[in-house]
Amino acid sequence: MAHLCGLCLALRRDHGQLARVVTNYDGHLISVLTEAQTGRTARGRRTAGPCALRGMRTASVARGEGARLAAAVSLVLAAAKVRDHVADRDGLLARRPMAVAARRVAAGWGRAGAHSGAAVGFDTGVLVDAVDRQLGLETLAGYGTPILTVTEPTETATAAAFAHTAVLAGRPGNATALAEAGRLFGRLAHLLDAVEDQEADAASGAWNPLTATGTSRTEARRLADDALHGIRLALREAEFAHGRLVHLLLVHELERSVDRAFGTRACGHAPEASFGPPPGHHAPNAPGHPYGNPFGGQPPRPDKRGFWAGCAAALGLCCTCKVCCADEFEGPWSRKKREGACANCDCDCDWSCCEACECCECCECCSCCDCGL
Repeated sequence: MAHLCGLCLALRRDHGQLARVVTNYDGHLISVLTEAQTGRTARGRRTAGPCALRGMRTASVARGEGARLAAAVSLVLAAAKVRDHVADRDGLLARRPMAVAARRVAAGWGRAGAHSGAAVGFDTGVLVDAVDRQLGLETLAGYGTPILTVTEPTETATAAAFAHTAVLAGRPGNATALAEAGRLFGRLAHLLDAVEDQEADAASGAWNPLTATGTSRTEARRLADDALHGIRLALREAEFAHGRLVHLLLVHELERSVDRAFGTRACGHAPEASFGPPPGHHAPNAPGHPYGNPFGGQPPRPDKRGFWAGCAAALGLCCTCKVCCADEFEGPWSRKKREGACANCDCDCDWSCCEACECCECCECCSCCDCGL
């Protein structure tokens, strides 16, 4: 939470209140990685005043170049997402006045992100290039196209951001290992999003990388497991001053995310869904997609929210503390079911056994791998 709040406040400080809506969980990993390499210092934290999103409580939050890099990356990618929603004429953005306003916001965020990135020595052009190439690859991808061709731009963008944390932390020797971890994290994020959206995309006619390329869930799971293993190996090659939170997030929590996406609790594979070869390629969110519902009439998941509606929902989730305290809540944009951050905190210990791994899963976290925590 210190890093998440630090990202939010860095966005407000450098770019104004509206920019805070781009705060996201993936972006705050950049701040986490930077602090893990430098170690927690007094200069790297500050006490933030009361905030409605924290129940009007003060908090120790991360600050510094790691938070600024996270803010820059979040702004540039959010700007690209807004432009994509405008191009697809999603929701209110189908109306010309709203589309014009959204384009201006996206352009401002893009410039602000580039400026913030340059201030910490990071060229955000690699992110913009990745977004542009992503759209082109999706347009050309068809049945039989390797799925890793489609995930490559995401991998490249996350690799660059992860590697730059080594520069900020003064540990250039970590850059190669963190670039590899970032590349595989980007692959994993893209795959999990495709797996979780596949059913809803088939029902709504939206483009999905697994369906479009004919990639089976068994193959997607194999690639996800390989990525998990690769991330763990890459992190072992990097030197951290205090790497426990990084390990918790990029090893333990990622593994849980994979199991949740595939509906498993171990290394087994989820049942194979039957998706036939696509008869023709359709651009993302294009209407009139020819696929039927291969799930035998199962009711489809609710439609995703548009960008602005999602921002409002995100604000509501934070104000009501559901992100932290609810057993389950609905994702603000995707409307996927998510677990609250403290959903599994049901141990009755005095927390002393949890300090080693900075989580409350006393029994699982200390025995599920050979990390030595």
